[in-house]
Amino acid sequence: MELFDCTLRDGGNVLGNGFPADLTELMLKGLVDCGVRYIEYGNANGIGAGEEQGKVAPLTDAQYMTLAKPLVDKARLGMFILAGNATEARVAAAAEAGLSFLRVGANAGDADKARQAVELVKKHKLEACYSLMKAYVLSPDALADEAARLQDMGVDMVTIMDSAGTMMPDEVCSYVKKMVRRVSIPVGFHGHNNLGMSVPNAVAAFREGAAIIDCGLMGMARSAGNLATEIAVAVFDRLGVRTADLNVLLRFIDEKLAPAMEKHNYRAPVVPLDLVFGLAGCHSSNTAALREASKEYGVDIFRLTMAVSAENRKNPSKDLIKQHASKLAAARCL
Repeated sequence: MELFDCTLRDGGNVLGNGFPADLTELMLKGLVDCGVRYIEYGNANGIGAGEEQGKVAPLTDAQYMTLAKPLVDKARLGMFILAGNATEARVAAAAEAGLSFLRVGANAGDADKARQAVELVKKHKLEACYSLMKAYVLSPDALADEAARLQDMGVDMVTIMDSAGTMMPDEVCSYVKKMVRRVSIPVGFHGHNNLGMSVPNAVAAFREGAAIIDCGLMGMARSAGNLATEIAVAVFDRLGVRTADLNVLLRFIDEKLAPAMEKHNYRAPVVPLDLVFGLAGCHSSNTAALREASKEYGVDIFRLTMAVSAENRKNPSKDLIKQHASKLAAARCL
């Protein structure tokens, strides 16, 4: 199972229609460094939305493509495009820029209107991903049938999009299970958090065979946000599935991304240290002692929390915390 990070596309809604160059570069590098393989970026409304719908982003599509060129060989970078906005020139430009994929988007039930867009993506030898937007407007059986038609058109990956964040885990199970049985291409799930179900829905999708789970750094996306990338990594770590380097990701968010987004009045619903407390089973009453030992010994508080909790999750003493901090400091010096 892999994560498909949509921060730099869907997450752009938190600032308008996309991120400026500095934040785009910051997040692209951060995601690549922690090992996320699929990264969707650009105008929040997709390629061509500035011209067709007047939804202008801080950069043009061409500028976004140029900006990412140094990283195109380090991850699978791609963009979103509404089926109606797909033209020969736009798809060709994406291919020439070295992108790995384009994700064609259309509402569930409109696959036939997307045929030309899919054919253009395949013609230019890009991976053809597809978003079944507002998936819940069709029954699980009907959506699975549509996915089968998309596979016949040449789509390489199809994603069930809970665009309104309305699905419950049992519904997700039904949609994913039926689709996985109908197609041989990877099935993905994209869940918004309007009912607070982004995590249980992602887990339900994974357990029914979803190979791709969409997410966004710090939960960034339109409306109530998406499954937070860092929470996804931590949760799947708990389930024994490694999707990215959690410690690298948390350091990036804590030291770089969170301060940058604070200037735009955006904060994550769960900050990195609280996330680690959940992953480790560490009570937050230990915060002061952990921070003190981390500072005294110059060690990573996230690693320290995990080490201490592995030995004592009930009532770790200050001495135990310092012992582990000392061990981590000594190991770092070897």
